[in-house]
Amino acid sequence: MKVSIVVTHLLGTGHLARALTLARAFVAGGHSATVISGGMHAPHLDGEGVEQVQLPPLRSDGADFAQLLDQSGHIAGDAIFSARSAILAEHVQTAQPDVLITELFPFGRRTLTAEFVALLEAAHRLPRRPLICASIRDILAPPSKPAKANRTDDLVERFYDTVLVHADADVTPLSLSWPVSDRLVGKLHYTGYVAPPPPLPHPGRLGQSEIIVSAGGGDVGAKVFDTCLAAAKRDPKRRWRLLLGGRDAATKSARLMRTAPANITLEPARPDFRQMLYHAAASVSLCGYNTALDVLQSGVRAVFIPFDAGNEVEQGLRADALAELTGIAVLRNAELTPDALLGALDRVVSDTPRAPRTTGFDGAIETVRWTETMRKAMQ
Repeated sequence: MKVSIVVTHLLGTGHLARALTLARAFVAGGHSATVISGGMHAPHLDGEGVEQVQLPPLRSDGADFAQLLDQSGHIAGDAIFSARSAILAEHVQTAQPDVLITELFPFGRRTLTAEFVALLEAAHRLPRRPLICASIRDILAPPSKPAKANRTDDLVERFYDTVLVHADADVTPLSLSWPVSDRLVGKLHYTGYVAPPPPLPHPGRLGQSEIIVSAGGGDVGAKVFDTCLAAAKRDPKRRWRLLLGGRDAATKSARLMRTAPANITLEPARPDFRQMLYHAAASVSLCGYNTALDVLQSGVRAVFIPFDAGNEVEQGLRADALAELTGIAVLRNAELTPDALLGALDRVVSDTPRAPRTTGFDGAIETVRWTETMRKAMQ
């Protein structure tokens, strides 16, 4: 099968990371996969073996997703949106994929509705239209009005064959965060969580006994990093490693390192981050989908500080569910101070060890199996 996955990450890089994991699973299954990315370039992510197409990139202005910015930080104009729509339509017409997957849309990315609809209409005009799937994570941003959920149902009914929910229905059913209507329920398919295969521990044991601080690959997390810097200065016996994301991570980390105490290392986000977690004393992070799975797979003790700017609730719901496990604590941003963070770290480090979780992460493989089955049924 020829598979096309369309994704635009606007704040962090979790959406793109998940799309690339799906694409690698299709390639491993003997198919070809192309990821069409509409967000900012994320060189730290693993795209090996996957063809990638870059749209003129967009990003959000912090947690404001209503008005998007271009690569230079200016408000995106009509020319960019028109160019993106044209590239997407041309890709479908040229590649003629057997499977087309839109990541998050139509359950999110409503600002980009015009380009997604242009893509979907082009796909439906093909002589042999593809299997069309929506791909969504475990917990969504709940719709603020019933009309938004109704519009999503309309789009799913009009364009989509199935909705791939990358979660365990017994742990985080979609109904926790989204009103599942009678029109929608019949198209849902739970794949399990989408995660890369568990990494091997770091060959150099990098991260040994450190507090590893991360906030994904985007520009969020400034308060987390600032608080961790202050906490590390009060706690010189612990070694801290802060992995900065965003466009100027290398410049920012180099500047901060010049005045950092000896127990702190600052550097850009690393591709071997997951391997380092096996050796860490604890992880301090936001609670995005991919980071949460990294913590579960590694068994590392963790303090989650869920992203909640702009009334976001997704990460808070996920963090609260995970806090039922040993060695995991949650701090809200309103509670985040150096002393509160050090107290939370003391609690998780002294808690009962939690074994790495080894099951429930085969959502990418199940996605390949399910789309193969559905595509055959269309022929």
